Amino acid sequence: MPLGQRQGDKSESRYCGVESGFEPDMPRLLTRSLSSGFDFLLAPLVDPSYRPSSAGAAGTESFPLPVAASDLILSPSQWSSHVVGKVSAWIDLDSDDEQLRMDSEITLKQEIAWASHLSLQACVLPPPKSASCGNYARCVNQILQGLSNMQLWLRIPLEKTEPMDEESKVADHGGRTIDTWEWWNSFRLLCEHHTQLCVALDILSSLPSLYSLGRWFGEPVRAAILITDSFMTNARGYPCLSKRHQRLVSEFFDHSVQIVISGECRHNISQEVSNDNMHDSDNENYFEGAIYKHPLRPYLDYVAYLYQKLDPIPEQERFEVGYRDFLQSPLQPLMDNLEAQTYETFEKDTVKYSQYQRAVSKALLDRVPDETASTTTTVLMVVGAGRGPLVRASLQAAEETGRKLKVYAVEKNPNAVITLHSLIKLEGWESLVTIVSSDMRCWNAPEKADILVSELLGSFGDNELSPECLDGAQRFLKPDGISIPSSYTSFIQPITASKLYNDVKTYKDIAHFETAYVVKLHRVARLAPPQPVFTFAHPNFSPKIDNQRYKKLQFQMPSDTGSALVHGFAGYFDAVLYKDVHLGIEPSTATPNMFSWFPIYFPLRKPIHVPVQSPLEVQFWRCCGPTKVWYEWCVTLPSPSPIHNSSGRSYWVGL
Repeated sequence: MPLGQRQGDKSESRYCGVESGFEPDMPRLLTRSLSSGFDFLLAPLVDPSYRPSSAGAAGTESFPLPVAASDLILSPSQWSSHVVGKVSAWIDLDSDDEQLRMDSEITLKQEIAWASHLSLQACVLPPPKSASCGNYARCVNQILQGLSNMQLWLRIPLEKTEPMDEESKVADHGGRTIDTWEWWNSFRLLCEHHTQLCVALDILSSLPSLYSLGRWFGEPVRAAILITDSFMTNARGYPCLSKRHQRLVSEFFDHSVQIVISGECRHNISQEVSNDNMHDSDNENYFEGAIYKHPLRPYLDYVAYLYQKLDPIPEQERFEVGYRDFLQSPLQPLMDNLEAQTYETFEKDTVKYSQYQRAVSKALLDRVPDETASTTTTVLMVVGAGRGPLVRASLQAAEETGRKLKVYAVEKNPNAVITLHSLIKLEGWESLVTIVSSDMRCWNAPEKADILVSELLGSFGDNELSPECLDGAQRFLKPDGISIPSSYTSFIQPITASKLYNDVKTYKDIAHFETAYVVKLHRVARLAPPQPVFTFAHPNFSPKIDNQRYKKLQFQMPSDTGSALVHGFAGYFDAVLYKDVHLGIEPSTATPNMFSWFPIYFPLRKPIHVPVQSPLEVQFWRCCGPTKVWYEWCVTLPSPSPIHNSSGRSYWVGL
């Protein structure tokens, strides 16, 4: 049964499993686990003493595999929903012992074939012995090519010894540090980032540093196996976790990672039967005459307690769940007219428009002193008025400040103009608002504006051509006029994003790796703080306006992170609307509760491995042509990548 109820959470992290040893009576083992509150079983499918070389006629195919249970013992839905297979831990495909290596390969293929026959959703592979795991990865990669739906979870102990850890040096025979992320990275690179290859992390009693742990949230971690040795004992004698472990488990819950309890019971707790689970006939895991409580049930109860302590998922995040890590093409607002549904989504963002209203209010107060407020009419132009939310925000600002306003609403989308006319009539604004159905770059204004208001910003600030639009519109702004926004800056940061990389890879072409995507980032590891890229200020009265830009940036990851794999760059923006009123999605200064913009993602065709303490150097260009604007990007350190999107061959924004 689920760990508890959390409003808005429908992820797999609600379910907790338990690891067991080999048990010939699989139905009994499963029934006991389910009746004790666990949702699934992680169990060996084959007798661990089995070796092909010593079985029958030296492992000939006529000898039956000593499986834990026939496929007939459980129903197909039970196998699929409640059992995760576990490949024998003794296998070592990179052993120097040829017999062991051959036995390992035969057994691995036999066990995966059996798990696939049972229609299991996943099967756990034993951890590689080191980062040098070429033969193991080759064999798994071969198997992956023939799998239909089943995932393979590579078991990895969550371990990273630090260089100054003397005890670790002694334990590691010669002072070498261990970073098991390197094991995983080697393995998945050898298997070409296969989408069905995932991770099951063994959570031990000591944890690596915060930055080192952070890398795993960009990886396809499906399960976190909590070893009972990692639990402490509270004042009442019950198991509990350290604060760091608690925070880690909470992060796993938020990233749809399932918890699995493993190991021997280390706490001497009375094994009383829980009436809540044992005799509830509405419980699907109830069975007649159950008098069994699993020895690991106290650990499950504690994990359930941690889950139930989580805050409900906020309404905004519940709305965004369906967009997590989903690649979307950025808008082409100049080439395409937006649809009503798109307008409606943006218009629901009350935070954005309240910020605009604050900015207009401050501008009006600065522009018109109190003494002349009743006699001075300020001319305000909303360029790209859409269906009117900025018109409404501007008029509300005028009412709030007691200033008189004359508004021009300029909009090129004829469908939105129809809605604008209806809004003006409905609100009785005919004497205040003039609607102009035209492209702002072509319109000849009858008078100059005091204030120019626009919402042309994209996820990367300038990626929806705000500079080009406002440069064209500023000709009808007074020399001392105010532009809202007055400036905006784009930012990037390197990320590990295994899912995003695999999603782009499915297109099997270069063009999609040279395209920027709007994404609600979730399963990503942010490897270094964001840095500013391009800045634009308005109005721009330079005699020769040039919106081309070039920037070279160098990122240094925290020294205790370890090495990392960069799949691309997350892009953000921060805008100054007016003076101290800002709007943005750059993580350190992001406007709270605003959802109009998701970050942008610039992929890399080939992920870049960044060794420990090595700098990451990236170069970005904003290029302009007669009919389009585009970005180019590349990595130059620690190893060079191709220049992506050369001459805008794959991705551009049309003028």
